[in-house]
Amino acid sequence: MGSPFLTLGAVLCTMAMISNWMSQTLPFLVGLNITGLSSGKALTQISPREGWQVYSSAQDSDGRCICTVVAPEQNLCSRDAKSKQLRQLLEKVHNMSQSIEVLNLRTERDYQYVQKMETQMKVVRVKFRQIEEDRKTLLTRHFQDLKEKMDELLPLIPVLEQYKTDAQLITQFKEEIRNLTGILTAIQQEIGAFDYEELHQRVLGLETRLRDCMKKLTCGKLMKITGPVTVKASGPRFGAWMTDPLASEKNNRVWYMDGFTSRTVREYRSVADFVTGSESRTYNLPYKWAGTSHLVYNGSLFFNKFQSNIVIKYSFATGRILNQRSLDNAGFNNVYPYTWGGHSDIDLMADEFGVWVVYATNQNAGNIVISQLQQDTLEVVKSWSTGYPKRSAGESFMICGTLYVTNSHLTGAKVFYSYSTKTSTYEYTDIPFHNQYFHISMLDYNSRDRALYAWNNGHQVLFNVTLFHIIKTDNDA
Repeated sequence: MGSPFLTLGAVLCTMAMISNWMSQTLPFLVGLNITGLSSGKALTQISPREGWQVYSSAQDSDGRCICTVVAPEQNLCSRDAKSKQLRQLLEKVHNMSQSIEVLNLRTERDYQYVQKMETQMKVVRVKFRQIEEDRKTLLTRHFQDLKEKMDELLPLIPVLEQYKTDAQLITQFKEEIRNLTGILTAIQQEIGAFDYEELHQRVLGLETRLRDCMKKLTCGKLMKITGPVTVKASGPRFGAWMTDPLASEKNNRVWYMDGFTSRTVREYRSVADFVTGSESRTYNLPYKWAGTSHLVYNGSLFFNKFQSNIVIKYSFATGRILNQRSLDNAGFNNVYPYTWGGHSDIDLMADEFGVWVVYATNQNAGNIVISQLQQDTLEVVKSWSTGYPKRSAGESFMICGTLYVTNSHLTGAKVFYSYSTKTSTYEYTDIPFHNQYFHISMLDYNSRDRALYAWNNGHQVLFNVTLFHIIKTDNDA
């Protein structure tokens, strides 16, 4: 019984933390406290007057997307005192509705924990009945075990009392919302239809701004990598598997290219078909590819022609080459590969801003060069020369215009270097991730899935990424 009671202790301690959260944070949400939120040591927060601050993770443990937004104060004009009162009440009702929704969800979860605790208490009562029925035959160690478990339960009594207090607080909030709703209705009737239409237009404007905000949420700074999830174990030590980041939600085709040089590309209608091996189509390329750093983007395959610095764009729809272009001065044929070799001199990738290619040149002393490509003509739009040697990197990938370099060829893998094409600056980072099968020969970011696709020693795996967002309002721009 030790484990259930320890679990019970952890549960009720969590409830205490929830109570503490409600006492500190809830007043702020409903407008009863004007003090600022305390920032963590690792993140710098901005004033609500300065901009939107958003923390998000692509997925939680249940596979759901999470986004937390702290909105800036809005400097909205008021027509008169009644309009101002209406706006304040609307904001207060909105804040309280959100708070109660969160509290209801947490209360339902905690109620389940309390039910589990009641079950454990029933087990304890049964044990005591056994003691009363057969005191003479009960061993001393059994009695001591029960005593220890009761000692564990005693500190939880104050936590339960606090939980009851929190439940009463929720009831008070519900009552206040009902009162505010009545006041709001009366003010609306008194103001008239014209002001109601004005309020409706403000709501529509807010919805537009929120949609624009969600578009901006596609970009952020990499904070964490979790996983991996092993999708399949197939193929040799080197290879690549991909999905199209620009495909529709219903289009989940997978492309599979094993080895670091070949002509055969296998296509699967879905990830499920890929797992079961139900191949739907095979493409035979006109040229062999080099390395494992290929890219599927907007229905076409981008790859490096074997033993050359030529980038080829191949159409899956027509089965023909749409365009090809050489990268000036780019090393090839294992001149400037990643640390693990495998003809990985030229790395094609994509992010929210389009198609990129990473390579090295003699002119840049073998250090990494980042070039953005025009996806149709394959012309170099702009290039950035970094100071990091390409041969010292395990793999790299782009997120929101920033290149992240890893030592993924090592067991203790991590992202340790990043270069921003927006600011043309670099920094050293320390973002660890689990190299489960000890050798990663392909690591690419998919902006649609918010995930890293990896080929890990004959295993096709996925890593989840967490990005940090700071969004400025139009007034701050």
